[in-house]
Amino acid sequence: MHFAILGSGAVGGYYGAKLARSGQQVSFLARGAHLRAIRERGLVIWSPLGDFMVRARAEEDPAAIGPVDVVMLAVKTYDNATALPMLAPLVGDSTVVMTLQNGVDSVDEVAAAVGPDRVLGGPTYIAAALSVPGLIEQTGTHRRIVFGEAFGERALVSARVQKIADVLTAADIQAEAVADARVPLWEKFIYLAPFAAFTGAARLPIGPLWSDPATRAQFMAAVAEVEAVARAEGVAVREPASLKDYVTHYVDVLPPTTRSSLLIDLQQGKRIEVESLLGSVVRRGQAAGVPTPVMAALYSVLKPWARGGRGPGGQ
Repeated sequence: MHFAILGSGAVGGYYGAKLARSGQQVSFLARGAHLRAIRERGLVIWSPLGDFMVRARAEEDPAAIGPVDVVMLAVKTYDNATALPMLAPLVGDSTVVMTLQNGVDSVDEVAAAVGPDRVLGGPTYIAAALSVPGLIEQTGTHRRIVFGEAFGERALVSARVQKIADVLTAADIQAEAVADARVPLWEKFIYLAPFAAFTGAARLPIGPLWSDPATRAQFMAAVAEVEAVARAEGVAVREPASLKDYVTHYVDVLPPTTRSSLLIDLQQGKRIEVESLLGSVVRRGQAAGVPTPVMAALYSVLKPWARGGRGPGGQ
């Protein structure tokens, strides 16, 4: 199976390297120093599961690769304006595009570019960073992708989803095939959006926020807001009590020093995914008539920082 990795940074690069190591044909799309490093020295993975290096094709122009079986989309959502037009040369008659991006907007954006019948979606759970060009460091051992059909008939796991899941599993990726991609996407989004919002607005890791009773209560109020939006859109996420327990347990076991990727990007002066996380909740809530006061307040705090740098007025 031929995979094109559109977004060959920490997440896409890691999964692409695992696939290449297992014998799959992988073509990386990259730029600049990272592209040169992959071409000259290969792509190196440092991981608690074992370090390794792979050599695979790396290109800047998707037309040099041509149609593939699967495009794995792993760029930051704010790069979609430039990334989505790159899909066209990669798409053939039977190509599918698997988006692993944060939030719940991505599947619609990809569908607008390539058609809904080509789109697979789902969340991924992995902690990895592009340390230097050509080197990805994985922290922890999670490497999980939960994915399924984003549109059309979603009563059963489709044959193409199962086929790709089998390939991922053979590559030592924890793949879980599901019938309806919306459920795992929203169940991750329900805690990820508040997690990004609170850590980003406070400029603090989760520990001091979660240990403060008042802040913890507001965090769970934000979780309830996102859950209400999901239900208003007809997504069958788990029952409220179960969902509350799920989020509470998840945050309880996080190391207190854990920062959201939004906070990490903010502290490094990079662009942040404020629109696909906080902004999406607010806009979808408004469209569905669901109040989202906590998320709206935090969105207003973080929105001016969306393009990175030092914020409004250089402050």
